Amino acid sequence: MASLLWLLSLLVFSTLSYSSYANGVETHRGFHSLALDSLQPSDTCSSIPKAFDGNRLPIVHRHGPCSPVANRQKINHKQILRHDIARVNSLNRKHSMLKKEDLNGVTIPDRKGYPVNTMDYIVTVGYGTPAKNFSVIFDTGSDISWIQCKPCADGDCYPQHDQLFDPSQSSTYANIPCMSEDCALIGGICDESYNCIYSVDYGDGSSTTGLLAKETLTLTPTNVLNKFEFGCGNLNDGSFGTAAGLIGLGRNRVSLASQASAVYGDAFSYCLPKFNNATGFLTIGAQQQYPGVEFTPMLTDPNNPSFYFVELVGISVGGRNLSIRPAVFKTPGTIMDSGTVLTYLPPVAYLALRHRFRSLMRNYTRAPPFEALDTCYDFRGEDKISIPDVKLHFGGGATLDVISSGTVLSLSPSQTCLAFRPTVSSGQLSIIGNTQQRSTEVVYDLGRRMIGFGPRSCS
Repeated sequence: MASLLWLLSLLVFSTLSYSSYANGVETHRGFHSLALDSLQPSDTCSSIPKAFDGNRLPIVHRHGPCSPVANRQKINHKQILRHDIARVNSLNRKHSMLKKEDLNGVTIPDRKGYPVNTMDYIVTVGYGTPAKNFSVIFDTGSDISWIQCKPCADGDCYPQHDQLFDPSQSSTYANIPCMSEDCALIGGICDESYNCIYSVDYGDGSSTTGLLAKETLTLTPTNVLNKFEFGCGNLNDGSFGTAAGLIGLGRNRVSLASQASAVYGDAFSYCLPKFNNATGFLTIGAQQQYPGVEFTPMLTDPNNPSFYFVELVGISVGGRNLSIRPAVFKTPGTIMDSGTVLTYLPPVAYLALRHRFRSLMRNYTRAPPFEALDTCYDFRGEDKISIPDVKLHFGGGATLDVISSGTVLSLSPSQTCLAFRPTVSSGQLSIIGNTQQRSTEVVYDLGRRMIGFGPRSCS
């Protein structure tokens, strides 16, 4: 009996001591061990954003030290989380709406956007000939791309980091007629000169209105998209910070992803940086191969064809699959969204994840909840902490391996919280937010209707 107990203890020890080390994070089976200060925000950019080769653009966090449009004030986590809820509510309202029809039974295009306060990531692109660079937010939940333009009367445009785009200084700018199919697609109206007027009202009260136009879009010095349809905004207001506008990467025909497909291939991918003081990338176009990327089918809701739906089938925490029936995630489904901060799960799934996470974190001091984040810890006095790994499992066998800084949200050394939340009810969308997507190349293969996850650093 003594020898049997010894063998069992040896087996347990060897299991717990199994580890590897990569990218500054020590990985024990079922856990990621990391220095506490690596979770805290930094005031120094760890890598200077530079142009990549080909059709790859640098991504920086909107509020981080690498951002050209960063507000140097302290990040207000309470405000960010409240804005996140506003975006989630807006996504769910959009999903629950039936197609709008007028009295003649003709579908009326929906010109409602989603709250922009939580759109965290910035890319820099060039508009016009000669090209002028503008730092813009990118969002998979939006279709229309736009920037602020001259003329813009006092108070009609918000302050931005870059100079306003001046169409009169570009040799390739052209307004789109209001009687065109392109104008009808976005629900545009005519001005007095029969040019197409676009308008988008976002769920947080932000808005943009202006001329729908075509222009040369410079992605990188060697990659140019001619006759790119975009909004030249003359009346803009809201929570865009000092970004010049927005790049839409939704599934609608007017999005950048769709417009670029004929030139670069029907796909795009991004890798959001692990920390806010680092850089990631956005790649426009398809690659011949995606080494190490696991794919899951990209699903479509006919009533909301712009959403990127996936089939979430399970979750594992600390190396153990949670007892959650896949049917829990079926209705109304799960979407990928770059503009939502946290990940939102059905109540049953969230409670199972929380229970397992708390059990594995029982040796750490609990901290009070923060807003609706109900599982928080006080790590003061700890040099190194071990975070249970979280894996999201999808149909087709794909797995999204969430990194430590995507599993928890560090508000301060005395308060670090689980970065997941339950939906208000089981009838709401599950949403995979940008925090959980960090340090993973997320591939949107529109041609094959697949979404892939490639665990890699954003180098």
